[in-house]
Amino acid sequence: MQIGLVGLPGSGKTTLFNALVRANAETGGYAGQNTANRGTIRVPDQRVDRLSSLFNPRKITFANVEYLDIGGITAGSGRQEEQQDSGGLGDLRNMDLLVHVLRGFPGLADAPITPAEDFETVELELAIADLEIIERRLSRLSKEARSTKRPELVREWQLLERCKEEIESGGVIRNIEFTSDDEKTLRGYRFLSQKPVLLVLNISEEDLGRETQRLAALGEYADRLDTLALCAKVEMEIAQLDEEDAGAFLEDLGIRESALNRMIIASYRLLKLISFFTVGEDEVKAWTVARGVTAPEAAGTIHSDLERGFIRAETLEWESLLDLGGWQAAKEKGVLRVEGKQYVVMDGDVINVRFSV
Repeated sequence: MQIGLVGLPGSGKTTLFNALVRANAETGGYAGQNTANRGTIRVPDQRVDRLSSLFNPRKITFANVEYLDIGGITAGSGRQEEQQDSGGLGDLRNMDLLVHVLRGFPGLADAPITPAEDFETVELELAIADLEIIERRLSRLSKEARSTKRPELVREWQLLERCKEEIESGGVIRNIEFTSDDEKTLRGYRFLSQKPVLLVLNISEEDLGRETQRLAALGEYADRLDTLALCAKVEMEIAQLDEEDAGAFLEDLGIRESALNRMIIASYRLLKLISFFTVGEDEVKAWTVARGVTAPEAAGTIHSDLERGFIRAETLEWESLLDLGGWQAAKEKGVLRVEGKQYVVMDGDVINVRFSV
């Protein structure tokens, strides 16, 4: 999973990046730089830890999340994308999810706190960047679609015109409902204003404990979109502590979970992702897949041969496997399930794939 952090200069975006990946990237004065901060973290998952304690594997593999922190977005960023080598909006197009970091703390010279307006400013720049791509493609596509009458080109042209109309009316592509076929047609464009978004309100330490009230400053967006509030400065301090000290610090501040855990939970929910596990003496590993995948599709994430030669999946919910003490005990008690090609994998399934190629 790849997640891009975006926001206006001074929103605390890089501070949050440091908290998430335990980095020391320079904060402040970052807007306009043609470089990006990147960091990868493992997804904390107690299920992996507990399964590992049972199987004592030689290797333990958690799921990973990569975070990208680009320079602060300013007016005109959307029209400068093509001139940016790296660190600009173009780098965001490969992201699965965008996290909008919004200032919820007092700014310089008593600048008013306006997170809803800040979000709209960033959304506008992302939409402008998309519009430029759409207009360039339409200039080439419209003549070809009209002359050849190829259905797929005509449909693509119609979809792009629809996206253009939405942006020019002040909206974003995310507002449009597409069919699954239409989604496939547009997928290659990787539109920024179509990506799922998570709004993170970066509040002051004094406002910890009043997160719900502070989120009200987002107005209608607090109801329409996924949101959370945190203090990036405090979270960065927590990230620099060892696990025991960090837990005590969180408790003292009345914070139930770190920013890392809260953002990952929200990200998985937004992207409709789940985790299943493979276990054994060699390795215990977490695998991330889309909710609704079938057993053969899940097997394919492990190796293409497993999907091609899929016969059946032996599976059990992770906690049941722990309670029983392992695969052999589950077989002896007759609770190990044998699932076929139509089985839809559930979050927390432990799977052993039987295949033949």
